[in-house]
Amino acid sequence: MSAAVRIGLVSISDRASRGVYQDQGLPALEEWLRAALSTPFEVVTRLIPDEQPEVEATLKELADTCCLVLTTGGTGPAPRDITPEATLAVADKVLPGFGEQMRAVSLKYVPTAILSRQVAVVRGKSLIVNLPGQPKAIKETLDGVFAAVPYCIDLIGGPCLETREEVVKAFRPKSAQKPS
Repeated sequence: MSAAVRIGLVSISDRASRGVYQDQGLPALEEWLRAALSTPFEVVTRLIPDEQPEVEATLKELADTCCLVLTTGGTGPAPRDITPEATLAVADKVLPGFGEQMRAVSLKYVPTAILSRQVAVVRGKSLIVNLPGQPKAIKETLDGVFAAVPYCIDLIGGPCLETREEVVKAFRPKSAQKPS
């Protein structure tokens, strides 16, 4: 039996990491993934402050052992919001289409989506995606972009992720689909 796929989840928040309030990002990410993925997986979670060196180190660590790393928080224009800068600093390749689509999805719900600076990158054989900080926005965004994630992970040499089609149907071109 093969080992479960590893997925890294990182919540980036000064206040939640200090215990000022309870983090809601990590549970929202895990809940969405548990509903969406049929592939067995395990999550590796981190709750860290908005400190660029710590965010970079965490992303590097998780990208070395996880095929997918999802971050939540720190993508706005506030002075302490450094998630995109840290993500870009560890990137091998930038995937601008993810950020464009995440903002397009969010604009259906809130006009302030234009303030988001979310990015997605490849580091080695790992896809790193920055998501919003609120649970409702996390779900809306993942619903809108996750269909492309499994094929992206295929292309970068990661494990095959299968989804539950009633939640999100992974898109793979006909040439990349496995025979049934």
